[in-house]
Amino acid sequence: MATPSSGRKLKASGRSRNDVRSLKRKREVDDHEALQKRVDELDPKAEIKQFSDLPLSQPTSSGLEASRFKTLTEIQSKSLPLALKGKDILGAAKTGSGKTLSFLVPVLENLYRQKWTELDGLGALIISPTRELAIQIFEVLRKIGRYHTFSAGLIIGGRSLQEEQERLGRMNILVCTPGRMLQHLDQTAAFEVDNLQMLVLDEADRIMDMGFQSAVDAIVEHLPKQRQTMLFSATQTKKVSDLARLSLQDPEYVSVHESATSATPSTLQQFYVLTPLAEKLDTLFSFIRSNLKAKVIVFLSSGKQVRFVYESFRHLQPGIPLLHLHGRQKQAARLDITSKFSASKNSCIFATDVVARGLDFPAVDWVIQLDCPEDADTYIHRVGRTARYERAGKAVLFLDPSEEEGMLKRLEHKKVPIQRTKPREKKQQSIKSQLQNMCFQDPELKYLGQKAFASYTRSIFVQKDKEIFKINEYDLEGYAASMGLPGAPKIKFQKGDDAKKIKNQPRALLSSDEDSEGDESSKATKKPGVRTKYDRMFERRNQDVLSGHYSKMIANGDQDQGADAGGDADEDNDFLSVKRVVPVDEHSSGEDSDLETSGPAAKVIPGIGREPIVIDSKRKEKLLKSKKKLLKLKEKGTKLVFDDEGKPHQMYELEDEQAFRQRGTAESQRAKFLEEEAARVREADLDDKQLAKAKKRERREKKKAREAAEKAGDDEEAPELVDDSDHQDPMALLASLPLADDEEGRAPKRPKKWFEDDSDDEKAAKKKGRFIEAEDEPETLEDLEALAADLLE
Repeated sequence: MATPSSGRKLKASGRSRNDVRSLKRKREVDDHEALQKRVDELDPKAEIKQFSDLPLSQPTSSGLEASRFKTLTEIQSKSLPLALKGKDILGAAKTGSGKTLSFLVPVLENLYRQKWTELDGLGALIISPTRELAIQIFEVLRKIGRYHTFSAGLIIGGRSLQEEQERLGRMNILVCTPGRMLQHLDQTAAFEVDNLQMLVLDEADRIMDMGFQSAVDAIVEHLPKQRQTMLFSATQTKKVSDLARLSLQDPEYVSVHESATSATPSTLQQFYVLTPLAEKLDTLFSFIRSNLKAKVIVFLSSGKQVRFVYESFRHLQPGIPLLHLHGRQKQAARLDITSKFSASKNSCIFATDVVARGLDFPAVDWVIQLDCPEDADTYIHRVGRTARYERAGKAVLFLDPSEEEGMLKRLEHKKVPIQRTKPREKKQQSIKSQLQNMCFQDPELKYLGQKAFASYTRSIFVQKDKEIFKINEYDLEGYAASMGLPGAPKIKFQKGDDAKKIKNQPRALLSSDEDSEGDESSKATKKPGVRTKYDRMFERRNQDVLSGHYSKMIANGDQDQGADAGGDADEDNDFLSVKRVVPVDEHSSGEDSDLETSGPAAKVIPGIGREPIVIDSKRKEKLLKSKKKLLKLKEKGTKLVFDDEGKPHQMYELEDEQAFRQRGTAESQRAKFLEEEAARVREADLDDKQLAKAKKRERREKKKAREAAEKAGDDEEAPELVDDSDHQDPMALLASLPLADDEEGRAPKRPKKWFEDDSDDEKAAKKKGRFIEAEDEPETLEDLEALAADLLE
């Protein structure tokens, strides 16, 4: 038992705890007021070089110090004071200049000064164009915000939507991609953004372009207009329409490198190599073989090219670890690849522009752009993966001779210093024959090469800047040969401007003379030389392996008339054999025919339908392989029945008209039919009446037997059962059983309730009165009369 003195000590200690809590709250309030006062007194134009000189809270300062961030970069020193004061900012700086901290620090400080809690909902939204960049931003946020009590979440595609929905309502800071964020705004009912304080767009120029424009517009419609908005990028957008859509209020434009002589870091060495399209892969392989101890990023224009180059180089084994990354991969694989490349000291990764923006891979030595970028901004972002944070780096751009003039103009306009270099001829290797051998042995690799060629050609064709990308000046045939393909796959848009004219040309103009001229011209263009077994093999088509894919590839392109048509060895690619019905008769294939066609000969298949089927195109040949489509051409089947002799007959057959008339007129036969049916009905009625009388007689006998059994019930002998062996009625046995009148045979009485007595039983009996049990349900009028007589007695 506690003594009185111990109780006094507990009370004293309780009061001290309350005092400590109140002092702590007062200290926090004083700190918030002092911090707000320091922010109000901050001069945005003052030169600040250290994070310690900024009016930051203790948790943020501790997080920056633990993450070893001490000195401010140029973009940070100019943007942070404005952001801490709540200004809208347009920030533009070179790649690798520390733009991430320029918006993460204000996000933490703004929410901290407003004493933001979990109950306040979402306070800051950070949008990134790619998943990898969003993950990187989230990791930096975790490092510098480790001492804060805010809850932060990462919302990107490729993850479980349901798990994100369950946790979304408790988040204070969200890092997301536009598509997944819009999905949650539309589908997650508990997700509210009414209290949003800050909106940040990293790589704003990429987010504001046509790829994400609709998604960003839809997101902004959900957000409140009274908020702080910040946009950061290496190449900032200045369009008034873009800024108006985001509801910016007097934004401050912060561009620290606008007056610089170069738009790229000064520690970055930039070169370009004039390489014809047919020699690109040879030069790239030679480069990788010469830099086995380097960390290299190779940029290509499409994911299909990434896959082909990665698979082919992996078989060639250049002696360096190879990785590949593109947007079609699953999220787990993309994270694994980025982490592997970040941790490696020497490796080569083939990637699309998915990794071109914002990603910070440590110690990248070389950035190789195998395919020309679509514009100078994309070039700047690509080379920004190296020479980050004032480190050294090198970048090489591969240019086709047709791309040199236009691309150099664009780079000069963007203040990008670049100089030409040449590869050493002694170290130059050719992998053309090896790729041909691999494509010959591995049809899947050949198919990948065909798709890669098509995607590269399509990417050039759709480019807006036609001064750089002139598709007619590329050596596409040589490029296909350098990939190991037997020939360049035909693409639809390669026909040129006269496609419609060729398509709509009348058949009368497509004479055999033109075909023969095309054959002669194609033969004249062939180079003389010895044909090897590989040449003969590559002329064949893979009919057993991937034949469907190959036919789809060929079917995409319409064949031109002339030299190409005459030089092709296979008739299925002929231009004139497209979807044209060839009339089939005996004289069309003779010498007197006025019009000769170069398409395949038509085949006639009789016996399938009512009319013979004419096979004059590939579509008709495929039709014969489909049972469902073939059934439409066949006649409808008929049901047959077999007579006693086994002869088949139709299930429903019309009687012969002559035999029908021999039996008499239709009226007489109708009257005869009615008489026969009336007689049959009368006979059936008599049978029913006799059956009803028999049942009635049977019931009376059962009743008499039951009464006799009741009289003999006093004796303990069992009553005799009615012998009903003649009728074999299963219910007769049950009807013949006696009904016991004694108490043992009766059902037990219902027990009385607490509110019932004997008088209630008497009242119920009087009310109930006398009743008579009917043995069987009355069926006829006589039964009903007998039942009424019993009731009147």
